[in-house]
Amino acid sequence: MKTPVDLLNQYLSSIRNPAAAAALFAEDGVLELPYLASLGLPPRAQGPAAIENFITSLLKKVPDFQFKNIRVLIEAGNQVFAEYDVEAIVVPTNGIYRQSYAGRLVASGEKISLLRESLDTVAAAKAFNIPVSV
Repeated sequence: MKTPVDLLNQYLSSIRNPAAAAALFAEDGVLELPYLASLGLPPRAQGPAAIENFITSLLKKVPDFQFKNIRVLIEAGNQVFAEYDVEAIVVPTNGIYRQSYAGRLVASGEKISLLRESLDTVAAAKAFNIPVSV
C-alpha cells in the first residue's frame, strides 16, 4: 500500500512526466497553489486532466523543472507535509527560477486527494517577469 510519503515522493519524482504525475491524483483530486492568484495565475487544478494540463503548461516555460532536496517534516495518518526546492531556467525570460515549496498532501486510499503548495510569489514573479504590486 502506498503511504502519503510514497505518493508525495512519486509525484515529486515524476513531475517532468505530466501524465504520470497527474495519474497519482483521485478523479476529484486537487493541486492547489493558492498564492498564484496574487500573480494573476490559476491557483487550482482539479482532476487528473486539468492537473496534467497545468504541469504541461509549466514545463513549456521551465523544461528543466525538477524537485530536489525533499525534506519530509510531518507524517500523520493520511497526510504528509514537506519542503522541496527547484532551480531551473525560465525559457521565455531566461531568468532563474529558484524556489522552495512547502507542500501538504492528503491521501485518499492510494491516490492524492489534495496537494496544497505554498511558494515565494516574489521569487516566482521575478523569474517569470510578472509585475508585482506591493
